[in-house]
Amino acid sequence: MRKLLPYLVPYIPWFLILVGFVYGQTVVTLSLPDYMADIINKGILNMNIGYIWQTGLWMLFITLLGGLCTVGVGFSASRIATGFVRRLRIGLFTTIESFSMQEFNDFSTASLITRSTNDMQQLQQTFVLLLRMALVAPFMGIGAIIKAYQLSPNMSWIMVISIAILVAIIVVLFIIVVPKFQQIQKLVDRLGLLTREMLTGMRVIRAFHKESTEETKFDKANHDSMTLNLFINRAMVILQPSMMLIMSFTSLAVIWIGAHYIDIGSLQIGSLLAFMQYAVQAVMSFLMLSFIFILVPRAVVSASRINAVLASKPTIKDPKEPVILPKSGQGKLEFRDVTFGYHDSQEPILDHISFVARPGEVTAIVGGTGSGKTTLVSLIPRLYDVTGGKILLDNIDIRTVTQADLRVKIGYVSQKATLFSGTIATNIGYGGHYSKVQLKHAADVAQATEFIKDLPKKFDSEITQGGTNLSGGQKQRISIARAIVKRPSIYVFDDSFSALDLKTDSALRQALAVETKARTMIIVAQRISTIIQADSIVVLDNGKVVGVGTHQTLMKSSKVYREIAQSQLSEAELKEVSS
Repeated sequence: MRKLLPYLVPYIPWFLILVGFVYGQTVVTLSLPDYMADIINKGILNMNIGYIWQTGLWMLFITLLGGLCTVGVGFSASRIATGFVRRLRIGLFTTIESFSMQEFNDFSTASLITRSTNDMQQLQQTFVLLLRMALVAPFMGIGAIIKAYQLSPNMSWIMVISIAILVAIIVVLFIIVVPKFQQIQKLVDRLGLLTREMLTGMRVIRAFHKESTEETKFDKANHDSMTLNLFINRAMVILQPSMMLIMSFTSLAVIWIGAHYIDIGSLQIGSLLAFMQYAVQAVMSFLMLSFIFILVPRAVVSASRINAVLASKPTIKDPKEPVILPKSGQGKLEFRDVTFGYHDSQEPILDHISFVARPGEVTAIVGGTGSGKTTLVSLIPRLYDVTGGKILLDNIDIRTVTQADLRVKIGYVSQKATLFSGTIATNIGYGGHYSKVQLKHAADVAQATEFIKDLPKKFDSEITQGGTNLSGGQKQRISIARAIVKRPSIYVFDDSFSALDLKTDSALRQALAVETKARTMIIVAQRISTIIQADSIVVLDNGKVVGVGTHQTLMKSSKVYREIAQSQLSEAELKEVSS
């Protein structure tokens, strides 16, 4: 939990204020039964009306003071808990942003969402109760026992037995319930994962008529969660009737035995009522502590899950003494004997990859499904780090420069077009601050202007979360425009033209040829027609380079490339291109 403690440090002054309010609240609460005893013993029994009024007014003033202290306790506790969780959530989000794809794979997106929401909420609620109850209960319980002992030492054993029975019940519940809390959080992760899968894959589910299958999967996870929560709640519900029973028997024992002491003259009626009040306060204090002991383990589980994220060290880090990329660099990119494998994989995904992507040239990467094309281009912006060999940018190993300096040089368009809630303008200009002229130029090159001009608000038109109000081709064009507006040294298009029709694809490639002149362009493509005119084509098969060259040379030298081309183009089209 050490990673969580620094987020509490700024709230130490507020904690001291909270302790002051708790002390005031405790003093007021413990003093009222004494005044009540005095009113009965010295006022009512002696018919002293003046003393009753004087003491009553003093009790009213103390009660108002106690109310203010109670408000202060609630305010301070809420301020500390919510502020702490706010800072913690910012720290968690910042840590997640620094993660490489390796850490995302380790935790899973669904689990990270649960840790950022549900676990944070559990921690905040428990922390508020902890500050409001855990500080008050010990003072109140110990103070009530001392006060009761001062009033009647002979009846103190009643409180001891009552508290011992309550503690025994709490310990049994603690042993039964606490191990279940970790299971609950895992089930919450599972529910989040299934919900996310269903919402994102709704079209596929409907297309294959798999609604009933998904409902069964979700119902099982939901039923497991319900069953476990029912077990915990049924176990916890024992506390309230047990408490009421213990308090009732405690009051009965105090009255029964106290009546005997009143009869023999060793105890006054007011003192008996005050003793009863202290007994109830002592039992209530231990009950408050019992709730804390049961709630805290669940919060500890949530805190440990949050701490695990904060304690994770990203596998991709900036060097301590980074190399500065030269401003005169042209964007020459070289893969030199690159090997890559996931930390839990037995064999490498990419094996001894070597090729050069030069400025002013189009370098295409093709291969069958699962050949490692996307993984290969993910190494360029260091979404993953190579496990062998090196990638050189202008003859400098990209691991020796900062991630920020490297990524400024790269315009990356991922395989899946990702848009954010906002406007078209904010999505195209996501990487920096650009003028309207720059945004329009990028949209023109990306062939996005043709649909943007038909929208009511043009570039200020709203985009929903994930771009669900746009088609696949429109989302791809905006993603491409986002990379173009940066004017980077290297363009990386990871199968970014698949949703475009042939006419738009052709127009886009012609505009890109002009825009990216003298810059390095790397294209991952499924369609041979997209990259047939590329200056260099790298053919991948099972993570290995099986051919490098132009279309004409690969048709003669690479069996894999030839099979891909023949599966997509007719003999006439192949002859036309070759000629």
